[in-house]
Amino acid sequence: MLKVGLTGGIGSGKSTVAKVFEVLGVPVYYADDAAKRLMNEDEQLKQQLIHHFGEATYSNGVLNRAHLSSLVFQNKEQLELLNSLVHPATIADATQWFSRQSTPYVIKEAALLFESGTAEGLDKVIGVWAPETIRIKRVMDRDKVTAEEVKRRMNNQIDETIKMRLCDFIIQNNEQQLITTQVLELHGQLTQLANKQRT
Repeated sequence: MLKVGLTGGIGSGKSTVAKVFEVLGVPVYYADDAAKRLMNEDEQLKQQLIHHFGEATYSNGVLNRAHLSSLVFQNKEQLELLNSLVHPATIADATQWFSRQSTPYVIKEAALLFESGTAEGLDKVIGVWAPETIRIKRVMDRDKVTAEEVKRRMNNQIDETIKMRLCDFIIQNNEQQLITTQVLELHGQLTQLANKQRT
């Protein structure tokens, strides 16, 4: 089974692209959603987070996202610490998820695919690219935040140009080219690659 990564900077539209693959019957593992779930369900991870970020990290057993965000998003060292705790748990969860799939190829959607070292365990990586101005506007509209806040978040990810160079395929999400057409073409290529791998 071919393991394919799907990544892109904040606001690039990678979740939208992932949904198109799902419509085509391709299973998608959403790493960010899994991380949020694990932070609420994985007892070992919960204890680690409380140890490093304080009792206020959880309120009535539920992750206090506002508290955690206030600590990490303006402090690079704290963010790196958080990622160093959450990424291994998410990678282990994804490995179990992969083992339960039976399609020719599967997709792992993650913002920090290269930053977390996860890309090393994948066969191919798709990058979703969009101009910075479009990305900023999308996130401002989606999260109701300022442009400065979006740029701060962008600074926690590797440069978009470098990220796209590391990818095997690129989908342009610049509001000029249809995503569906690009995904369909890529779906054909990945299915062929997966079949070759099987034989």
